Amino acid sequence: MNHPILPLLVRAADAPAIKPAVELGTPLLLTIAALGIAVLLVMIIRFKIQAFVALLTVSIMVAVAAQIPLKDVFTVVANGVGSTMGKVALLIALGAVLGRMIEVSGGVQSLATHFTNKLGAKRVAVALTAVGFLVAIPVFFEVGVIVLVPIVYAFAKIAKVHPVKFGLPMAGIMLSIHVAVPPHPGIVAGAGVFGADIGLITLISLIICIPLGFLSYWVASIMNRKDYELLPSVKAQVEEFGSDALVKVGHDGPGAATQAPPRPGLIIFLIAAPIVQILLGTVGTLTIPKDNSWYGLAAFVGNPFFALLVAVALSFFLLAVRRNWSLKETGEIFEGALPPIASILMVVAAGGVFGEVLRTSGIGAALSQTLDHLGLPVIALGFVISLALRAAQGSATVAIVTTTGLLTSAVMEGGYTPAQIAVIVIAIGFGSLGLSHVTDAGFWTVVRYYGLTVSDGLRTWTVLTTVLGLAGFALTFVAWILVGGLGV
Repeated sequence: MNHPILPLLVRAADAPAIKPAVELGTPLLLTIAALGIAVLLVMIIRFKIQAFVALLTVSIMVAVAAQIPLKDVFTVVANGVGSTMGKVALLIALGAVLGRMIEVSGGVQSLATHFTNKLGAKRVAVALTAVGFLVAIPVFFEVGVIVLVPIVYAFAKIAKVHPVKFGLPMAGIMLSIHVAVPPHPGIVAGAGVFGADIGLITLISLIICIPLGFLSYWVASIMNRKDYELLPSVKAQVEEFGSDALVKVGHDGPGAATQAPPRPGLIIFLIAAPIVQILLGTVGTLTIPKDNSWYGLAAFVGNPFFALLVAVALSFFLLAVRRNWSLKETGEIFEGALPPIASILMVVAAGGVFGEVLRTSGIGAALSQTLDHLGLPVIALGFVISLALRAAQGSATVAIVTTTGLLTSAVMEGGYTPAQIAVIVIAIGFGSLGLSHVTDAGFWTVVRYYGLTVSDGLRTWTVLTTVLGLAGFALTFVAWILVGGLGV
């Protein structure tokens, strides 16, 4: 028996070009897009509808309003899911597994202890900012904050200060990396929509995030000159921690009661290995002629999927096998990394659908032509749209995938070089960094675990993320000028 949906899934890539039944004018297409965004925000903010459902619903509404034939609407949906998930799903999943292995092994605590011992008690905030930079590359933002909370509490008790003194600069750089550096889902999804080079994005965004780490520490140190109220519940938790909390493994997984955390050098190696591999492949493909056999090897070795797969294999042998974890326990850790990213993957898929609807309907082309007439640089517009969407609905991933969907035609038809496309994606990522407030789950994570009142959270965390977002965009714009001048 033939299933009516099967052809859509099997032959989506081979489907003929789909066009709207009626060619609508540019003003009407842009009005449909604006109303679609408005409905999306109302569904997420007012009615608390999950972002995946809201994006998918709005995509279908926009498709119908833009006169895409009804028989083709779900072909467009399938095309959008396939084109986006095929580029990002494995990358996000492998990154989550690597981060989970490092988290469960106690590697985060190992890094924190190492840096604080090296830099001394007087430089705890500097040490934790450095730890946050490294940990944030493979570990999701909220997870990293929660895992490092015991260390922040312990130092806060020893120094008799508010946990925010140590936690704020660390969290600032962690979120900066989360929105701009692969393999995190938002930036990977943006790269997938634009077909951007992950290696170039990694190289450029990491270089930009280094000065942002110093800026996060400096801005937070200014904010921390003021004393903030410490909520009683968090104050009680801080009092429970002593200096021995700095060296405990801090997890309930294999070997928690019997093994010390892995050496910090090993964790740094596991974090750096896929980055170095991707960057080596990127440099190779940029310098080796395409007709040279070594070009294929460089492309293969530097492929982000392969680099992260190698890193996961290394973590299996260096963390699980060498520490005598059973295969059953290790398998459970691998599987445990996947459920938390399910909702993220669905949002990314729905974002791909939205982008495909905008492209097929002609809305993307209409927006591109309008931008050309207005003379607005696409990099600035991407940052502003992403920042506005972030402030409105809270999710950095939703902000990035929605913005890239809106600007797909402008970028694809703009004649930009691979490096310029990578910089545009990074600018959109930094747009999703600023204005983290009550609509953002990350805001509540920081406020809850650091014992801040909501008003103090707005004065500190919201201001810090906005400063870092603007600074990140300024540095990205410098990169835009440089790559434009070099013609790469």
